[in-house]
Amino acid sequence: MPVGVLAMQGAFREHRLALERCGAAVREVRTRGDLEGLDALVIPGGESTAISLLLRRGELFDALRERIASGLATYGTCAGVILLAKEVLGNGLKTLGLMDLAVRRNAYGRQVDSFEVSLTIPLLGPEPFRAVFIRAPRIERVGSGVEVLAMYDGRPVLVRQGNCLVSCFHPELTADLRLHRYFLENVLQ
Repeated sequence: MPVGVLAMQGAFREHRLALERCGAAVREVRTRGDLEGLDALVIPGGESTAISLLLRRGELFDALRERIASGLATYGTCAGVILLAKEVLGNGLKTLGLMDLAVRRNAYGRQVDSFEVSLTIPLLGPEPFRAVFIRAPRIERVGSGVEVLAMYDGRPVLVRQGNCLVSCFHPELTADLRLHRYFLENVLQ
């Protein structure tokens, strides 16, 4: 199953390695042509403004939106949450607008405020998941079609809407492959 990792900026290498450890055939995506034949895509964390700008400069923005809207299984982490959300509060960032979410950038603090926390994610089993938050966005509102899969501090941090899964944290920065496996086994169908 060919899985792409958007490789414009951010933690794409770490996602590629995690997906490969799960047995996926992974391709880095930098051009429209790289989207051809993919069964799934990961949009990594990084700087959402930079990624959005690079997508538009590389004429990948519209092609990416069309593929995801047509059912391409997609997992976005951190900046990926922002890029997939319909609304970014307090910011005019152009997003793909494919998930019924309102998010706030860097809402958990600046780089120096980064932290790790053990999350309860029922769909992954009883063992807590170590979540790494780095300049993480906060999901402020979810639409009626969005399923909340995990919460932290009273807010959703892992949600799914149809073929899209997003997390405000970075699972690729841990050795725990359960979330990547969930994406490959349950979102990619």
